[in-house]
Amino acid sequence: MLTRMSSLFLRTLREDPADAEVPSHKLLVRAGYVRRVAPGVYSWLPLGLKVLRAIEEIVREEMDAIGAQEIQFPALLPREPYEATNRWTEYGPNIFRLKDRKGGDYLLGPTHEELFTLVVKGEYSSYKDYPVILYQIQNKYRDEARPRAGILRGREFLMKDSYSFDLTDDGLAESYRLHRDAYTRIFDRLGLRYVVVKATSGAMGGSASEEFLAEAETGEDTYVASPGGYAANVEAVTTTPPPARAVEGLPEAQVHHTPDTPTIESLVDFLNGAGLGRTFTAADTLKNVLVKIRRPGAQEWELLAVGVPGDREVDMKRLEAALDPAEVALLDEADFARNGFLVKGYIGPGALAANGVRFLVDPRIVTGTAWVTGADKADHHVVDLVVGRDFTPDGTIEAAEVREGDPAPDGSGPLSAARGIEIGHVFQLGRKYADALGLDALGPDSKPVRITMGSYGIGVSRLVAVIAEQSHDASGLIWPRAVAPFDLHVVIAGKTGEIAAGAERLAADLEAAGLRVLLDDRSASPGVKFTDAELIGVPTIVVVGRGLANGLVEVKDRRSGERTEIPVDGAVAHLAALVRGA
Repeated sequence: MLTRMSSLFLRTLREDPADAEVPSHKLLVRAGYVRRVAPGVYSWLPLGLKVLRAIEEIVREEMDAIGAQEIQFPALLPREPYEATNRWTEYGPNIFRLKDRKGGDYLLGPTHEELFTLVVKGEYSSYKDYPVILYQIQNKYRDEARPRAGILRGREFLMKDSYSFDLTDDGLAESYRLHRDAYTRIFDRLGLRYVVVKATSGAMGGSASEEFLAEAETGEDTYVASPGGYAANVEAVTTTPPPARAVEGLPEAQVHHTPDTPTIESLVDFLNGAGLGRTFTAADTLKNVLVKIRRPGAQEWELLAVGVPGDREVDMKRLEAALDPAEVALLDEADFARNGFLVKGYIGPGALAANGVRFLVDPRIVTGTAWVTGADKADHHVVDLVVGRDFTPDGTIEAAEVREGDPAPDGSGPLSAARGIEIGHVFQLGRKYADALGLDALGPDSKPVRITMGSYGIGVSRLVAVIAEQSHDASGLIWPRAVAPFDLHVVIAGKTGEIAAGAERLAADLEAAGLRVLLDDRSASPGVKFTDAELIGVPTIVVVGRGLANGLVEVKDRRSGERTEIPVDGAVAHLAALVRGA
């Protein structure tokens, strides 16, 4: 049935929503694809739902093609399975917890490893049943502290999550490869510009982990790449430590009065003017940052000190990834007041050790290296404090910022940085969930074989916004043909009965030829119609106007902006070939 703008449930907006910061959020709201219901919660209107369903179908086709089978779990889930894997507490405040009228604990599913594991355990018992891949496309819920950017980072979102179950690690590697290849086909079909990078596993657990990131300046994720092919999310970058050095024969540590030097910059300036016989840089200093962490299930916070070279900042995302699933927060004034041994701007390893504060340092801070750092006394620093002689850290941590020009961990050249949006993530989970929930198969020798698993996610609703981020211009959205809500947007650009009748005939013929057509039959001015057509973003706009008197209609390519006139008599064949050949 022909879709008419006069009856389509659609209201376009001329102004950006007040809370919108990124292009996709602005345009999807203005073009009438989504509407905000609450922070991080959106309704899908007819145009938006068409795009969402088109993406969903591409995902489904490629999952089916690798032999995956679709199932559906509830979003409302009992506590017990998540308790068994410790994720009821590990997720901390990021999940929606609720009670039923009888006091039973439930959650709104953020992800479904436990349910998939249990359903396979309940249905399969023999090695002959494996391997198997199951998936669902279903709403997920996470209590984001700062939902923002529209549907890019919401509290409710549509996700494809799939899980592989194999008897052997080699089988898991093959299932992982199948998913990785399927994701490549999906994102290629969607016309996305993306990269595949090494990633951390976080609360999911497991070993091998890669992210698919769509290239976008507005992305929340920073990734780095080298000329030799290394690519990783910054949270997953590892630092190659320098070799340890001998501590014998190094100058003794000396405490210096360094008035008014609470920052690295002020300290370096002071040292270089103090006549100490050498030049100091920020890289010679040891910056000690205090945070507090709270482990899952714990009530109390504990102090943690993180030491990094003074020429680098602590990257909170890297720090949080390294400490996951613990919560992490910077100390506030009340924390410093309760811990008088912490002298802001002058914290050193001595007071940390004396007061039992765990001290983790950057991998560059190795035995035999000498540092300038706080002396635990206001306006005092210690020079030539040597690791392994004067203090011993409790371990290392990847928390320092990764910078452009840093060497790639695999030696493949200097790193360059860019931003992206996570659109897919693949994990080799291994046996974490199978161990927790007792998932075994009876082997050919009648002995139990512990199943190994993989987990693979795609943010289906997020992809709508990601495509919008990459495919728009100053006038509006520009949908790739594979997911556009319509194939053609026919605009009646004239008030005569002949023009209207000609447009109606053309739209009907196009519809009869199997094309999806949106006909703008409103009484609005041509200018308003053209503005809306460009905002809505159907890839091909067909204008039926004064040229009809000469047997011509205008075809505009939304991506290139190119306009051509074609004979109306051959328009159906021409446009059908255009749509099906794209």
